[in-house]
Amino acid sequence: MLTRQRGSAVRRPSHYGNGETQVHLRGLLTENLNLNLERSGATAATCGSGVTYGRPAPLESARWWARNTEAGAVSGPVGWPCRSMTQSVVVQVGQCGNQIGCCFWDLALREHAAVNKKGIYDEAISSFFRNVDTRVVGDGGTISKGKICSLKARAVLIDMEEGVVNEILQGPLRDVFDSKQLITDISGSGNNWAVGHKVFGSLYQEKILEKLRKSAEHCDCLQCFFIIHSMGGGTGSGLGTFLLKVLEDEFPEVYRFVTSIYPSGEDDVITSPYNSILAMKELNEHADCVLPIDNQSLFDIISKIDLMVNSGKLGAAIKPKSLVTSSTGVFKKRQEKPFDAMNNIVANLLLNLTSSARFEGSLNMDLNEISMNLVPFPQLHYLVSSLTPLYTLADVNIPPRRLDQMFSDAFSKDHQLIRADPRHSLYLACALMVRGNVQISDLRRNIERLKPSLQFVSWNQEGWKTSLCSVPPVGHSHSLLALANNTCVKPTFIELRERFLRLYKKKAHLHHYLQIEGMEESCFTEAVSSLSALIQEYNQLDATKSMPVEDLPRLNVAM
Repeated sequence: MLTRQRGSAVRRPSHYGNGETQVHLRGLLTENLNLNLERSGATAATCGSGVTYGRPAPLESARWWARNTEAGAVSGPVGWPCRSMTQSVVVQVGQCGNQIGCCFWDLALREHAAVNKKGIYDEAISSFFRNVDTRVVGDGGTISKGKICSLKARAVLIDMEEGVVNEILQGPLRDVFDSKQLITDISGSGNNWAVGHKVFGSLYQEKILEKLRKSAEHCDCLQCFFIIHSMGGGTGSGLGTFLLKVLEDEFPEVYRFVTSIYPSGEDDVITSPYNSILAMKELNEHADCVLPIDNQSLFDIISKIDLMVNSGKLGAAIKPKSLVTSSTGVFKKRQEKPFDAMNNIVANLLLNLTSSARFEGSLNMDLNEISMNLVPFPQLHYLVSSLTPLYTLADVNIPPRRLDQMFSDAFSKDHQLIRADPRHSLYLACALMVRGNVQISDLRRNIERLKPSLQFVSWNQEGWKTSLCSVPPVGHSHSLLALANNTCVKPTFIELRERFLRLYKKKAHLHHYLQIEGMEESCFTEAVSSLSALIQEYNQLDATKSMPVEDLPRLNVAM
């Protein structure tokens, strides 16, 4: 049995590496490893918070890495101290989860290849990828050191419809995924949480466990499961939250970080309020940290940037190809629902979140430190996130004013990934994860500058957690991810409850759920009660905003 104290990582017993548990993997990673776009001459568009996102010409990965192994190439800044890296497994559930996951793996490959010029399989790459020798027949092809042969994502792909997973397997990332780590069905969950949770959960529980165990066996130091799913659909909300309970039972010491995409008020799934409320109860009970992301906020961010570009307000301060646009390499007008660009923003959030776990820096923040420092109470584990900049500055020499603006933007409502204004709400804690050419003095100066305008709970006035990662995202000189445990998340939950009650008071569409074995009307009442209790906890915290900060006496040490 794998055990650890909370805050450390689960290490694999040595017998896991005997070759008997390894999976036979085939194929070389092709076009998505060509990250050095300028050297290769590939065209690039943008994605997420400005990371270069292009479709380079197909190029066999082994040749790309070999070409960049010339004398003088370095794999990272000289003098980095060595430390034992941990591994994480990404579990993509449903259509939304798999589409975001596809963007994440694409960007992760580009980011590592931009840093690792020698093509050596190092600890940073091992965080999310295995190195496999495809020439080995059987289950002994995993390579822990040396040259990169073929990279396989530490991922489990789950969807009860085949469409999105089949697209991934036929696309440029097809060789990144191990076919034995996929679980699909044909019928889908029909936008019904009960079908995903009760029907497919029971039907696929053993198969899901098998895939998760296999992924864990491939890790030397498993620290976290990242679950990516949507709240409004049937598979993402139902099977995605069923998975949380499975992970808690099977891997109780491994962290569970959940990226949950919340539906907007104009969502075209009528039953999304039911699905979201039922899923919320599971998130409250079985997740360690939840990053709620609002579809409408993503759409608003992209629309605002497009409006500024088309109006010429940004002028020469940005490059057209550094915006959140399509991946075709040519800037074009935004479609009505720019799902690709929206997914890229979320993918960049995950990359920045894990940057300290993958790369070295002067101030590292491990994933366990996020939960330890930002979650003071078990159920208040919802972290509001913001990314900045959302485009790449043309001038890589950052003047202090522009750097300071990046910190200011991280706390403005226009950069939040849910519709919220944290400045006017109460902070329980806040983490700043900075990447690139930023000094500790810059970080401290901006915290002191912003502190007077931010209200923290009286018992945690110094509730800041910071990290500095030396490696910036591709296409950036610097970036900032802010994670806030803030009561500003409460309006999102209140609106969700109101939408639920409008349907539930009329018992509309309820029969679709109650006809599923194991579903009773009490499931709905318990779920909305759980959400109401969560909202009440935030209300109690908000009630303390007007309380004076206690000037606690310092401990006097007798000499």
